[in-house]
Amino acid sequence: MALTEAATDQRVVDLRAALELHGVHHGYERAGERIEVLRGADLEVRPGELVAVVGRSGSGKSTLLHVAGGLVTPAAGAVAVGGRNLESLRASERAVLRRRTIGFVFQFFHLLPHLSVRDNVALPLLLDGCRTGDARSRADAVLDAVGLADRAAHLPSELSGGQLQRSAIARALVTEPDVVLADEPTGNLDATTAAEVLDLLVAQVRDRDVALVLVTHDAVSAARADRTLHLVDGLLVP
Repeated sequence: MALTEAATDQRVVDLRAALELHGVHHGYERAGERIEVLRGADLEVRPGELVAVVGRSGSGKSTLLHVAGGLVTPAAGAVAVGGRNLESLRASERAVLRRRTIGFVFQFFHLLPHLSVRDNVALPLLLDGCRTGDARSRADAVLDAVGLADRAAHLPSELSGGQLQRSAIARALVTEPDVVLADEPTGNLDATTAAEVLDLLVAQVRDRDVALVLVTHDAVSAARADRTLHLVDGLLVP
């Protein structure tokens, strides 16, 4: 489906869906060769729904999340968040929508080393113009929810791997998003810590009625989702 066509497709403005992808195509250049990883991918996630996406390494799972989160514009197809078609927005409007409605959790945390945990979590709010005191108060509340109230003033270097990922989850949730996109969020953790972090992530999104798309290679993690989709030859299939 072309972007111009998708803009008039009623499915792309379905306000009941938190996230929609329709006919998404995308690829990248490697060594002078065009590699197509998404070949018409379709996805619809409802508020509060947990969807796991699994696939072999290099199948395009991370690309799918980047497209879904508005970090990458697809070569063709349509992406909508909360009924708003990203293709119809200016770059500045997409950035605002991304900050306010989408939370990201990555395998390698991506916390800023020179900021305290509190200020790392508050950063999305500060970037959106929130007053410093209010942003820090909201950060403290979500850090308490993930069991890190006593680590708020610490630097990331003073935290364990599990605590770092809890901090990253708090940062993803502090804006009260509609969708959380998690790219191998337990892939850098030992088995016990991974299970604890996944339990926390699932509990938090369930409690907040947030849609979660979880990219994982782990069958145990995928089993926690309401649905599991496989990315095969650029398509999402059950």
